[in-house]
Amino acid sequence: MSTAAASHLSPAFPERAAWGTAAKLRAWQAAALTAYLEEAPRDFLAVATPGAGKTTYALRLATELFRRGAVQAVTVVAPTEHLKTQWADAAARVGIDLDPRFSNSSARHSSEFHGVALTYAQVASRPALHRARTEATRTLVILDEVHHGGDNLSWGDAIREAFEPAVHRLALTGTPFRSDTSPIPFVRYEPDRDGVRRSAADYTYGYAEALRDGVVRPVLFLAYGGAMRWRTKAGDEIAARLGEPMTKDATAHAWRTALDPKGEWVPAVLAAADRRLTEVRRGVPDAGGLVIASNQTQARAYARILEAVAGEKPTVVLSDDAGASARIEQFAESTSRWMVAVRMVSEGVDVPRLCVGVYATSTSTPLFFAQAVGRFVRARRRGETASVFLPSVPVVLEHAARLEEERDHALDRVPAPDADAGVWAEEEALLAAANRTVRTPDADQAAFEALESDAEFDHVLFDAKQFGLNARVGSEEEQEYLGLPGLLEPDQVAVLLHERQQAQSTRRPAAAPQPLAAHRALAAQRKELNKLVSAYARKTGAPHAVVHSDLRRACGGPALDQATSDQVAARVERIRAWFVGRR
Repeated sequence: MSTAAASHLSPAFPERAAWGTAAKLRAWQAAALTAYLEEAPRDFLAVATPGAGKTTYALRLATELFRRGAVQAVTVVAPTEHLKTQWADAAARVGIDLDPRFSNSSARHSSEFHGVALTYAQVASRPALHRARTEATRTLVILDEVHHGGDNLSWGDAIREAFEPAVHRLALTGTPFRSDTSPIPFVRYEPDRDGVRRSAADYTYGYAEALRDGVVRPVLFLAYGGAMRWRTKAGDEIAARLGEPMTKDATAHAWRTALDPKGEWVPAVLAAADRRLTEVRRGVPDAGGLVIASNQTQARAYARILEAVAGEKPTVVLSDDAGASARIEQFAESTSRWMVAVRMVSEGVDVPRLCVGVYATSTSTPLFFAQAVGRFVRARRRGETASVFLPSVPVVLEHAARLEEERDHALDRVPAPDADAGVWAEEEALLAAANRTVRTPDADQAAFEALESDAEFDHVLFDAKQFGLNARVGSEEEQEYLGLPGLLEPDQVAVLLHERQQAQSTRRPAAAPQPLAAHRALAAQRKELNKLVSAYARKTGAPHAVVHSDLRRACGGPALDQATSDQVAARVERIRAWFVGRR
């Protein structure tokens, strides 16, 4: 296909080209191809949101470079063993044969292959071998999820040594680069107005653009909190509510308590996710769900709970081996309901029918979260909506709210201490100070014992806006959100969410209040105020402390930790009135 023809191609959606094929190109793929071929640079960085079709683009570019005689071989470097096989299968569909079983013990691949598929770890173990291979033939190197090149110094140095002789290098990523200061090989960095060097992409296609084009699905985030209780090494029993203001260590313990399969939080959330999957499957019959766990023990336990809830044994993926790859492929081609995995499906694995996810892991980095959510956004036809269930943990909710923001990899940046601490309460300075305290042995894994947990539906986050008020698991209010149709356009989702929140708010005053101890009632009011302040802050960009100060001036009374029930209630009503006015 010529460059001129490529520039006039329209998006392939709603008829999506098969994964890894190049018979059709979406508009962004054609534009990125044109941008590359016009200059034929040695290094090119393409940033495209998960699900947009980076593999199709890269293989189309490879076929064009082969056709022009610019290269004679291709080397693909991927994060995992499973992705090596996935790349080889996709390349075969466009006439490029890659050897995913190439071993470092071999000096060269068989002549029947056009190149090899490697992992970053494989390159790092013998960079000199791969440099010799690269020098021997005019090679295009495709670095899939290139941010892994900065995972540690040895990996970055090995990639630079191995592929410095390549005639062309195509770097791909679907996730904003990491926030540390380790340079990634073959990525261009340019200073910004503050003198901080930032990665410069040669072509960018973000989530917001892909959502507008119908290439990816919109995402509903359903957040669940609840009461947690755990025991410290000293024998002290601590109780807290997930999502309420607390120190970073306390938040981590509450989070781990929620994820303990012996408590009530996990079974309740998995049951809610299964109900959501049932609703989605009314419009998307083959829709599947994925639970991302922290470790193998929890993954097995979650699978047992899901089997009891769904009446069907889920697929369990525990390690990055050949058997795991086969199980993922089998699940992708089936109509089974659930898969449970630890980490290997968080990045690059293509299972387009995944529509419902449960983020049941304590991993909190923006990179991992974005890659995990990327498993659910791969659109096949218009109207499909993704649903991801989350614990009400501030850092996770912040990642969800910032899904559509563009970030890049910066060098020379001075790290901000405890950037994720204290964003939910007026007392954020005190929380930040507590979080700066040196970690003690009590924070170790062995020093912690989860005792009990329960779950409560907090809210739905969609398009960076919160919908819904706290509700009991299994209540009619929760069911109204779980029962949203699985086939809706983004504007229809927003309309329905507004309608259901309004109905919920209307019913709330008529409900008979449950008798509560004064301290519990006050704690509940403070929690509601903090949630509303958080939502307001995200919508307006104002710091939480500023919002709280403005409410104090408008309504009177002392700081939140000293305010009476009536004073807190007045602030709640004032900020709630603002949200009603916006509708």
